[in-house]
Amino acid sequence: MPLIELETTIKANIDSCFDLSRNIDLHCVSTTGTKERAIDGICTGLIGLNETVTWEATHFYIRQRLTSKITAYERPHHFKDEQVKGAFAYIKHDHFFKSLGDTTLMIDKFDYGVPYGIFGKLFDEWVLNNYLCRFLEERNRIIKDYAESGQLLDHYQISK
Repeated sequence: MPLIELETTIKANIDSCFDLSRNIDLHCVSTTGTKERAIDGICTGLIGLNETVTWEATHFYIRQRLTSKITAYERPHHFKDEQVKGAFAYIKHDHFFKSLGDTTLMIDKFDYGVPYGIFGKLFDEWVLNNYLCRFLEERNRIIKDYAESGQLLDHYQISK
């Protein structure tokens, strides 16, 4: 079972980091390389408990759709999204947030399974795991950049 764990230290308050991490619009900004866009469910703004979003994106030259649902939510310390429908056997992505004074530690635990037996496992080992790590690192870099900029609220409507 593959598991990716990332830690990102952000010079911003925990509430801002929590909201940016569940902001659909900012997610689209962070995934321009795959042309990811929300096409169903919550398509803009903040996603919350028991809400779903369907993403359409191009990965490995293949247009794909993935629907995820927020299955756990404890503001501002944790939320979890899980694949409801998509190409993976499963995806469970936990987002944890710890306040460290004037900074926030954002911790991602991205657990996933690949289909297609041994072929899926080999693809994961040779290509997919590194691809997903870079994908999540870029997403976190964008979250960090927006959280640390003084212009965040001018660009995105962040409601609580």
